[in-house]
Amino acid sequence: MSKEYVVAVVGATGAVGVAMRNILAERKFPVKELVALASSRSAGKQLEFCGEPVTCKELTADSFRGVDLALFSAGGGTSTQFAPFARNAGCVVVDNSSAWRMDPAVPLVVPEVNPDDVDWHEGIIANPNCSTIQMVVALKPLHDAAQIKRVVVSTYQAVSGTGHKAVVELIEQTSALLAGQPVEVKVYPHQIAFNCLPHIDVFLEDGYTKEERKMVDETKKIMGDASIEVSATCVRVPVQNCHSEAVNVQFARPLSPDQARKLLADAPGVQVVDDPAARAYPMPIMASGKDATYVGRIRVDPTAENTLNMWVVSDNLRKGAALNAVQIAELLAERGLVRVPR
Repeated sequence: MSKEYVVAVVGATGAVGVAMRNILAERKFPVKELVALASSRSAGKQLEFCGEPVTCKELTADSFRGVDLALFSAGGGTSTQFAPFARNAGCVVVDNSSAWRMDPAVPLVVPEVNPDDVDWHEGIIANPNCSTIQMVVALKPLHDAAQIKRVVVSTYQAVSGTGHKAVVELIEQTSALLAGQPVEVKVYPHQIAFNCLPHIDVFLEDGYTKEERKMVDETKKIMGDASIEVSATCVRVPVQNCHSEAVNVQFARPLSPDQARKLLADAPGVQVVDDPAARAYPMPIMASGKDATYVGRIRVDPTAENTLNMWVVSDNLRKGAALNAVQIAELLAERGLVRVPR
């Protein structure tokens, strides 16, 4: 990565946008200039990058002139509207929304799983859903060894996945309840403090939510294997940060827990924490602010042939969003796939 790039962060003032700026700095991505973009409400705000002030600018169709690489952390509508302007300006887009993920012309990339898919991008690369990313990071080495047939996953997703307002609501509701006061419900359809909501994103006609459908479809695309069956139940829990997942995996061939631990311990981006006797297992407070996907509670499912259970935890703002996007940017730079505007 000898070249330096003009990098735009779209949605620079949001939680993921802040994490993107921080991770670009932490990993010393070769940024020649950082362009911070957001809505008109944030235009003029003073931000920081590598200790230097950066003025946030309003996102417009002309924002990408002279920009080499754009990391989008805005919503799907914003991405659908503005990503084509960026691409037409010669800028490569790494988009964190769901807008482009299932477009057959757009790679959906987790660098530890399918890095070669960046090679066929046409100006836009999609960042997968947070809950999908951590799961496939854990599944990939096991799939290579024993071929996954079926996955049943239940997620326990933190409120930071909804945004800063949801984190504030959890804190305020918790404080109110502990003080014996009534709670206000604004962000979620029901109280989230001391509660669990089996409802993330909108409900579809088949009774599943859009979040659950994302996990099904995205897993097949990222793993490059449409034969993998996936059943998902996604739940919002009163945890500030980090998603947890109970994952049941059936394989075509036998795979012991010890073999799985060894494969995962050697896999990129994975940290195995699996010592029940010492009460050592992945937890959100362990993973928050960290880059790894933590895996533990690996054990045989005695009710199904060639099946293991495991527990997977990761920081949804970092690996589940910002870090994965920056890792994609690093892949593009390493492979010379960032199209520098003339």
